[in-house]
Amino acid sequence: MSYSRRNFIKGVIAGGAVATSAGYLFRGSGPLFGQTSAPGSVERLVTLNVNGQTRRVDVLKQETLAMTLRYKLGLTGTKLGCDRAECGACTVLVDDVPRYSCSVLTHTVRGGRIVTIEGLARANGALHPVQQAVVDEQGFQCAFCLPGFVMAAVGFLKTNATPTREQLAHGISGNLCRCQDYDKILTSLMRGAEYLRRSTT
Repeated sequence: MSYSRRNFIKGVIAGGAVATSAGYLFRGSGPLFGQTSAPGSVERLVTLNVNGQTRRVDVLKQETLAMTLRYKLGLTGTKLGCDRAECGACTVLVDDVPRYSCSVLTHTVRGGRIVTIEGLARANGALHPVQQAVVDEQGFQCAFCLPGFVMAAVGFLKTNATPTREQLAHGISGNLCRCQDYDKILTSLMRGAEYLRRSTT
């Protein structure tokens, strides 16, 4: 049987959840087996608001939002590129602000509204205007970086709905394209800004 990297990581995370599940089963108002929580400890079973849905998930205190989204909630549109806050492939919105999810600890955004690339489309399946523009303009090559660019652009357009090409380029400058097809990406995102303006008028 062959194992992929993703299945291996899922197995490791699932193993950690099983090993600690007894703590949740027997947790009451008092200490567990005579032990109290250490000062400053982090609650592992947390509630997240992801794409408008409430999700309960078991997270480690050092677990990043990218790991939680991909390997526990199955939202694989959030890509892991550099895993060190340099490429932007993992960009999501937290309270409408673009964030590198590889560098955000999950437990720190429990009170926030998290939106991933999967959450942009409407309930009827219609794509978000920026997503539709990328499709129409064919603004990609390998497309690995594209979810991050789209999320960064959507976040930026919430603060500036009528940007110049230079302003939008600056607004998404925290994202990198491994194919270096920036001109095509920027053209599609400018079209997305145009579509978005039309949809709100």
